[in-house]
Amino acid sequence: MEVEAMATGAGEPPARPARPRRHPIPVARLGLSALAVGAAVSACSPGQRQAAPPTSLTVSSTAPTSASPSPSTPRPTGAAASVQQAFVAVVNKVRPEVVEISTTAGLGSGVVYDRKGDIVTNDHVVGSATTFKVKLVNGQTLSASLVGAYPPDDLAVIRVGGARALSPASFGDSAALQVGDIVFAVGNPLGLASSVTEGIVSYNGRSVSEGNGVELPSTIQTSAAINPGNSGGALVDLAGEVVGIPTLAAVDQQVGGAAAGIGFAIPSNTVKLIVPQLIANGHVTTSGRAALGISASDAVDALGNPVGVVVVSVTPGGAAARAGIVAGDVITSVDGHPTTSLADLQDILAGLAPGRTVEVVVLGQDGSQRTLSVTLGQLTS
Repeated sequence: MEVEAMATGAGEPPARPARPRRHPIPVARLGLSALAVGAAVSACSPGQRQAAPPTSLTVSSTAPTSASPSPSTPRPTGAAASVQQAFVAVVNKVRPEVVEISTTAGLGSGVVYDRKGDIVTNDHVVGSATTFKVKLVNGQTLSASLVGAYPPDDLAVIRVGGARALSPASFGDSAALQVGDIVFAVGNPLGLASSVTEGIVSYNGRSVSEGNGVELPSTIQTSAAINPGNSGGALVDLAGEVVGIPTLAAVDQQVGGAAAGIGFAIPSNTVKLIVPQLIANGHVTTSGRAALGISASDAVDALGNPVGVVVVSVTPGGAAARAGIVAGDVITSVDGHPTTSLADLQDILAGLAPGRTVEVVVLGQDGSQRTLSVTLGQLTS
């Protein structure tokens, strides 16, 4: 797996908040297929269709003991009314900007990016599909095709044709979010179109591993409920601007299923960097992510204990190759931080910028130790 990291620099989105070391948070993707990652997780298998919503509900109620009608609930006034009106205004603005995406594998969500029909969603919502059905909030269903995808940031763009009066979303500055800011998650959880949940920003800048070598740095942690089918939808602020793309939910290891109030979204600043490149070229040339230029896996000793990261192959002309790292070397430290596993290496690189020179300690196949200066490259697709 190419080892890479998110970073910012000239011409890149505003600097993100300082990011702590990654903790092994069990998470599950929430689009067409769910992927279990972390120390111990449970999730749907890839390609499994999300559960369809019930066509009818059974409810029970207690009849009033008196024949006299109940008094009507008073409408809020003053400050409460202002808050409620603000919530309603945001939801009314954003719902037409969020669509339902379906493939033969299941359902997910997407956000209208422009009036040409470009829609941003998660790479894991797209999966291996190249054609899609997109349902707008007005019920119109359109055909769409893949424009491009960037798995390292779990982003993709599809394009619909024949749409009438699309409502593009406005993307805000995710770096300006503060813990406690009110946000809404808008999407199609379990196929329930245009559903809205509300919460706050719980953390801005959390690094989360999706598994399969994908590390999502600087995600937005939110208490807004995120469920299967929300992936690729919109996380919006009180100004009605998209500040993130809901992608993951933490998994409760004790009771199973999603952990209540712990979800993660890809920051809008990442979207604003990656998506225009996908639209223009179908691929990414400036990612803002540092790359070591290797494929690697965990290295273990004879007893199975982790001892570092073994280099499987080296990209010709890449950062590692220029520094003299070769296949078979075991990386034990980067920038002064031990790398006992591939996850450690990814976490360390997630805090480094492309172009930065760092010291990398490697063990050769003959047991010799070398300390090399490596100028990090930039991940492209």
